[in-house]
Amino acid sequence: MSDVQLALRQVWYINKAFLRNPASAFFTLVFPLMFLVIFSVIFGNGTIPITRDLTVNVATFYVPAISAFSVITACYTNIAISLSFSRDSGGLKRIRGSPLPVWAYMFARISHSVLIAILLVAICAAFGAIFYHATLPTSTLPAFALTVIVGAASFSALGVAVTSVIPNADAAPAVVNASVLPLLFISNVFIPLRNPPQWLDLLGKIFPVRHFADSLVSSFFALSGSGLQTNDLLVIGAWGIAGMIIAIRFFDWEPRV
Repeated sequence: MSDVQLALRQVWYINKAFLRNPASAFFTLVFPLMFLVIFSVIFGNGTIPITRDLTVNVATFYVPAISAFSVITACYTNIAISLSFSRDSGGLKRIRGSPLPVWAYMFARISHSVLIAILLVAICAAFGAIFYHATLPTSTLPAFALTVIVGAASFSALGVAVTSVIPNADAAPAVVNASVLPLLFISNVFIPLRNPPQWLDLLGKIFPVRHFADSLVSSFFALSGSGLQTNDLLVIGAWGIAGMIIAIRFFDWEPRV
């Protein structure tokens, strides 16, 4: 069996293991919808100005915003925490000593996360269309899909990279959440930003979360011709490349003492 076949079979195994844990699968898929409903209830049925000529309902705004959160959760948070636990349990060490190429294992883990992220975005979009009458992107759908894929790949690389600063599995949830939760509040995801302080706006734009959320919002509401935000995608991609370099250089396969 070739290495490519081994990698594809590993993807199949990981997806099968995910489906065989119905409780985990259920809450993984429902978790973003909880935030979509909660924020829609908290902030009411008001409107949010997206541009000078476009105003949308709060619930409609949260469809692409929570889609961004879904991708980050699936591809950054879950990868970083699951790899940390696998490393501490000795699972990664055993995999490295097996005939399975290490790149095939990482490819399978990342592919699984990207597939889950795409599924979560589809669920959020369908939920928003059914319950909040959100208009789904049509002419800008290619830009929306490309943004999701680029974001998923980049945050997956960052999820692998952040394991290099996680000392053990017990610390993984704290380190990962501390590195991403504050950004979700200042990056147009959890709270729509209306005339934020300049320093806060600049701080948010340093990191990829803001650019990812803005790109999804732009393509979802067709704010430009094709909906494609090239500059934002370049920033997201640059962070992804940086994460990949750090992961290749510093990722540990063995438990840390």
